[in-house]
Amino acid sequence: MRFSIILVEPARAENIGAAARAMKTMGFNDLRIVNSEAHLQPQARWVAHGSGDILDRVAVFPTLEAALADIDFTIATTARSRGRFHYYATAAELVPLLEEKRQWVGGAALVFGREDSGLTNDELALADVLTGVPMVADYPSMNLGQAVMVYCYQLSALMQGDAPQEPAADVQQLQALRRRVDNLLTALAITDDHKLSDWLQQRLGVLGQRDTVMLHRLLHDIEKKLTE
Repeated sequence: MRFSIILVEPARAENIGAAARAMKTMGFNDLRIVNSEAHLQPQARWVAHGSGDILDRVAVFPTLEAALADIDFTIATTARSRGRFHYYATAAELVPLLEEKRQWVGGAALVFGREDSGLTNDELALADVLTGVPMVADYPSMNLGQAVMVYCYQLSALMQGDAPQEPAADVQQLQALRRRVDNLLTALAITDDHKLSDWLQQRLGVLGQRDTVMLHRLLHDIEKKLTE
C-alpha cells in the first residue's frame, strides 16, 4: 500500500521542512502539497536537515480533491467536535485499521490542514476517517511539524514491518462501492436525505475487505431487483 502525507496550503516553510524530516526519520517518502510553494523557500531545506530528497520529490496540486485522485482511503486530521457523522479514530486506533486496509487498498493518505484554520468542511467531507491527537490544554493546538511527527511515529510500524502481498486487482472496490451507493440513492429518489447519504458514505471507509465484498453483493442484488 502506498502511503502519502498531504499538507493543505501550508504557510510556513519551516513546518514543511519539519514534516519532511519526520517522514524521512520514520520511513515515509511521499509528500504532497496543496496550493502552496512554501517548500521551495530555503528555510524548508534548512529544517529538513538531511531530508532534502523528500522535498525534491514533493508533488503540488491545486486542490485537495486533485491530490486524492489516486488515493483509495483518506484520513483527515481535525478536532473531534467537527466530526459530524464521520468515524473518528485516535492515532493509535489507526494502526489496526490501516494494517487491515494495506492488504487490499492500493493507496492511502493522511491529510493535515492549514496551520491557522485546519481543513474546511468540504475538505473533511473527502475523508473516510477523521483523526486527532487528544491534548490536555485550554486551547488545543499543535505545530504542524509536531503533528506530522506524532502520526509518522505512530504509523511507522506499517512502513517498517514485512511488506504485505501485492493488493488484489480490485483495489478500487471501495471507490466503486461509493459510486454504487450514490447510484442506489439516486434510483430510490432519496438523494435529498443528506443525513442518510452522509452517514452511509462516511461509514464505508471503515469496512473491512470481507464486509466491502459482501456489501457489493447486496447492492448487486438490489440493483437487479430494481431493473426487473
